[in-house]
Amino acid sequence: MFYTYVKSKKDGKFYTGSTNDLRKRLIEHNSGRVFSTKDRRPFVLIYYEACLNEQDARNREKYLKSGMGKRYLRNRLRRFLSLTWLTEHEIKIEEGNLK
Repeated sequence: MFYTYVKSKKDGKFYTGSTNDLRKRLIEHNSGRVFSTKDRRPFVLIYYEACLNEQDARNREKYLKSGMGKRYLRNRLRRFLSLTWLTEHEIKIEEGNLK
């Protein structure tokens, strides 16, 4: 199984990626072993999608990083976050806040 994921840090910025081991990847991000995210820790996994193969996961990641994909995530996560323990002051979803 391959995964496309979105993680967030307390400042409300998001990180989108893909992996074949979601738990291991989250540990790598939070321990600072990923160069591109080591200064943005800690991360909390707030959304993921499972795919049957790596190419589908990478294509989905690419889409979620596009303008339309960011809009999709904003709308999807706005509903999700309003129903969970994450409050608006912990993660703000605003225009241009998805990275």
